[in-house]
Amino acid sequence: MKVRTRSSAIIGTLCLVASLALTTASADELSAPRQAAKVVLKKVATAQNPTAGAAGPGGTVWIAERAGKVRVLDDEGLGEPVLDISSETTTNGERGLLGVAFDKEFAHFYISFTNLQGTSTVDEFAVRDGRIQPDTRRTVLTQTQPYANHNGGDIAFGPDGYLYIALGDGGSGGDPHGNGQNLDTLLGKLLRIDPSGGKPYAIPPDNPFVDDPNAKDEIWAYGLRNPWRFSFDAGTGDLLIGDVGQSAWEEIDWAPAASKGGENYGWSQMEGNHPFRGGTEPANHVPPIHEYDRSGLGCSVTGGYVYRGEAIPDLKGQYVFSDYCDGTIRALQMENGEVTGVSDLGVDGGRVVSFVQGGKGELYVLDLRGSVSRIDPA
Repeated sequence: MKVRTRSSAIIGTLCLVASLALTTASADELSAPRQAAKVVLKKVATAQNPTAGAAGPGGTVWIAERAGKVRVLDDEGLGEPVLDISSETTTNGERGLLGVAFDKEFAHFYISFTNLQGTSTVDEFAVRDGRIQPDTRRTVLTQTQPYANHNGGDIAFGPDGYLYIALGDGGSGGDPHGNGQNLDTLLGKLLRIDPSGGKPYAIPPDNPFVDDPNAKDEIWAYGLRNPWRFSFDAGTGDLLIGDVGQSAWEEIDWAPAASKGGENYGWSQMEGNHPFRGGTEPANHVPPIHEYDRSGLGCSVTGGYVYRGEAIPDLKGQYVFSDYCDGTIRALQMENGEVTGVSDLGVDGGRVVSFVQGGKGELYVLDLRGSVSRIDPA
């Protein structure tokens, strides 16, 4: 959820996440992990290569499977597919059905996938009485991809009601086309659009580059390599992005809810806090709030959520994340956008490809090999 050196076993398990990453906390942060909360993983369902999910109507959780199916998880388990686009996508490289989202009223359902040509595509469906209306389907946005990796693909509605879309730098390795710092492409960016304001969408008038003739109006933030998973803190509205590193550093980026956008997270001049291949740090570089090297634990950060549920009081307000190659569930204690502690929660989620936040704030962990688990109090 990236091109890098990996064992053939990992690559065989999932090229999809070949560019994500996780390891240890950086030296300038707290080096001694501490148990912030006692948790267990409760397996609630088994899916076919689950990749993403979203809170749905009626307390349900909708789970996307990489090959193109969407299933609904409720108190009785995982149901039959409510959507199947398997004939329209491919699991070649890091492709597939990569993201799903509802608008705030559960009136529209959005899917983010790569089509048979590898083009990143966001489609919309109307929802009535909790059911997808297939005949209302329309394409909102597309972006051609030069390579089969670094697709990004996550989508989510922000507190402002706009749809945010994460796109990687286009793939290969080392950002060969310089997309991360190029404002004239959507690649390597976090986008912000209004899908209900126009056909196929409208540009929010306060997007940071709407008055720049040399920049794409859709861009909210840039300098991203492969922002596989991002989320908004349900309590504060702050934005957090897990951006997969190239070969040495994984990073988590943060922006306050009051941000006006335009943040430059540095790629490909920077990898985390470090110049990449002789790059020069941009003057407007926004450094990550957390980074870790790959000294033995991980290879691909899987961004998660700030926990705002009720079941685990000791975890409240902490950012829960993991790594595809390591699987350990960790948490960042934060204060005013600064990390004050790093915790190992003591559970292994397997090939953690994504987290899902349920309607009441409880968190689910998706293991690409099939398990859908909920983080419960121990």
